[in-house]
Amino acid sequence: MNKGLYNRFWRWHFYAALFITPLLLTLTLSGIGFLFYTNVENNVYDDYFFGDSTYSEQLTIDEGIAKAKEQNEGYSVSKIIVLDDPYNTRLTMGNKEGDEKYVFLDEHNQIVGTQNAKYTFANIMRNVHSSLFVGGTVVNYLVELAACWAIFLLITGVYMTFKGKVLKKKQNASTRQKNKKWHALVGTIITIPMLVIILTGLPWSAFMGNFIYIASQEHPSIGNPEKQVNPPTSDMSEIPWATRKNAAPASSNDDPHALHKGMNMSGMDMSDNENMLNVHQLMLKVEDANISKPYSIIYPSDEEGVYTVAKSSNTGVTGLDVSPYDEMTSYFDQYSGKLISKAGYEDYGILAKWFTWGIPLHEGHLFGWPNKIINLIVCLAFVFVIFWGIKTWLSRKKKGEFSAPPSTSKGTSIGFIIIMILLGIAMPLFGISLLLVLLVETFMLVKQKI
Repeated sequence: MNKGLYNRFWRWHFYAALFITPLLLTLTLSGIGFLFYTNVENNVYDDYFFGDSTYSEQLTIDEGIAKAKEQNEGYSVSKIIVLDDPYNTRLTMGNKEGDEKYVFLDEHNQIVGTQNAKYTFANIMRNVHSSLFVGGTVVNYLVELAACWAIFLLITGVYMTFKGKVLKKKQNASTRQKNKKWHALVGTIITIPMLVIILTGLPWSAFMGNFIYIASQEHPSIGNPEKQVNPPTSDMSEIPWATRKNAAPASSNDDPHALHKGMNMSGMDMSDNENMLNVHQLMLKVEDANISKPYSIIYPSDEEGVYTVAKSSNTGVTGLDVSPYDEMTSYFDQYSGKLISKAGYEDYGILAKWFTWGIPLHEGHLFGWPNKIINLIVCLAFVFVIFWGIKTWLSRKKKGEFSAPPSTSKGTSIGFIIIMILLGIAMPLFGISLLLVLLVETFMLVKQKI
């Protein structure tokens, strides 16, 4: 066995686990919570989702929207989520301070209730999972870094399991050896499914996610269609991942009702634009285009913008997810209601198709309950791997000492360098952190020799 390579992997495996274990436990447990957000919300918010208002008078969808704006002064509607029965329609409303509310309309388009969007179960779990409920670039990068180092832990763990013959049966095994065996055995079993879960979550990450998306945009043959490669005008989670950053095509603006042609309406509440097609009329156009429920409607951002109607396989909104095959984003002229363009799953390149399947697989709703159960088992097994790893360390830890794995004075092997370079290229943020680790490791070795 290459003792120098083994010891270096062991040492880095130990320190990486030590520093990112709190993050990994947070990400794993919040991920488990998000797996079941639809089940939780269907029960906890059943009055909002399925209940009726005390009013029976039938309103149009536009009258319901007007009533919601009247009751929530300072808020405007940016999004309408039209779901299959028995779900109620959900409005997303926001104000200038960035606060967001969900308002639910029953079958009569009467208001059933209002939620603070920030504190819904799904959004709490998602925000903890993606940004520790704190947010900000540094925190987002930290979460992504933890995911990258988790991949390193899995790969080095498998290497040490087989190189160190950890699974070989030993007579009169000590407590430490038994803990180490369980840690290695379960870790090896879940390595591939855990890698799939981590890698399918990276498209939503800050650094690597942006890199993947740029690659998808710049190379239509593997990513998004040629006609949709510009930056976004709206970053809405209900728009599919493959098209969420695409610039929507502009309305023709030659409609005779577009009277304010030269007026800049950017930043205004577009639902107040009297010259624009109302939502009820748009829904008739959507029906004519054979677009079935569920779907989300996003208002134009300005007078040249369009209505965006989307069906996505990865919305994070209860009742809105569809099969990857049914995913599509369509754009309607805000004045005439004409369908300008439509991009569906069949138009995606291989990269966009991969993540259209991968993200719902990561979220646990690609193939129903079996997907949830498999993800749950893998996540719980990962928690136990962490637990047995800590037990293994404590069983070898001497009182009053840190008992870190021994350092090695041997030169770095070619194999180690190749593995680190490949991981650094595949995960740029990991590569950057790797350089810092190398500097610290070199400093510690030099200090020991002095």
